[in-house]
Amino acid sequence: MFTCTGYASSSAEAPLAPFTFQRRDPGPSDIEIEIVYCGVCHSDLHQARNEWQNTLYPCVPGHEIVGRVTRVGAEVSTFKAGDLAGVGCMVGSCRECASCKEGLEQYCEPGFTATYNGPEPQTGGHTFGGYSSHVVVDSHFVLRIPQNLDLAGVAPLLCAGITTYSPLRHWKVGPGQKVGIVGLGGLGHMGLKLAHAMGAKVTLFTTSPGKEADAKRLGADAVVISKDADAMAAQGETFDFILDTVAAEHDINAYLGLLKRDGTLVQVGAPEKPLPMQVFSVIWRRRNFAGSLIGGIAETQEMLDFCAEHGITSDIEMIPINQIETAYARMLKSDVKYRFVIDMASLSKAA
Repeated sequence: MFTCTGYASSSAEAPLAPFTFQRRDPGPSDIEIEIVYCGVCHSDLHQARNEWQNTLYPCVPGHEIVGRVTRVGAEVSTFKAGDLAGVGCMVGSCRECASCKEGLEQYCEPGFTATYNGPEPQTGGHTFGGYSSHVVVDSHFVLRIPQNLDLAGVAPLLCAGITTYSPLRHWKVGPGQKVGIVGLGGLGHMGLKLAHAMGAKVTLFTTSPGKEADAKRLGADAVVISKDADAMAAQGETFDFILDTVAAEHDINAYLGLLKRDGTLVQVGAPEKPLPMQVFSVIWRRRNFAGSLIGGIAETQEMLDFCAEHGITSDIEMIPINQIETAYARMLKSDVKYRFVIDMASLSKAA
């Protein structure tokens, strides 16, 4: 074992604070990474505050990790010390079920091991995430980071990027298709960039008229204000695919009605309360309402390579680790364009 520093919450009511803990030394198939940047996901806040009622304390959040390899196990041939490396939302799975064998570890039937707040079989404890100096991960779950991209902007790709890329790729979004993105936040801005790069004609749906210029900068061909009934009606039955990134209550039927026959709406935002769906919203035009969860390791690597090819990173605001509670408060007000990223060099000054 070796000593790491990080930031952790000790209870649902406690703010994140400096924390010293032990990580396992790399085993034969493990990679140790010194963390350079870690993105801030809304799920970090949910877990720190125990809003999903499953938090294991102390909780070190963070699953958008970019850093440099410091040590590798004897059986590792894919990475060497000094290489850039990334870790996303999962650090383990059964590797034996049908989903794992198909490269869909995110749908592991016994359940994947989360990068933080998950069981760690090697130690008998639970996993600690990227708000820390180092992480040790099985090499299968470590990703190659392209050299030509800004490292801080890459970090959110490991969650927000793959969460939007996976459904766009699975439903074969491409040239000649009309695609809608609902919501312009951490997920939505990545959806715009990726769908545009895939060659689709992209429309952003937003409740905020002031977001039009930014949406077009990010890749939108058009912007529709969803509170404008006439503007929404004018889009009826014209979309091949809609990606809904909104994590608040909203009328899902209003968007299902915009799909063509056999069109698909995929929900990746996770509202706290159920979204009531009228069955005729899907029956009438044989529409599909689906969901999607991050991506497997191979697909996440494909996404990173696609982003390298097209020069895509997340739009970020960099913060030092001691501003994480301020960042959480601003995130709750959607006061960020479009993802906070922690400069982990600040950890040594804050701990």
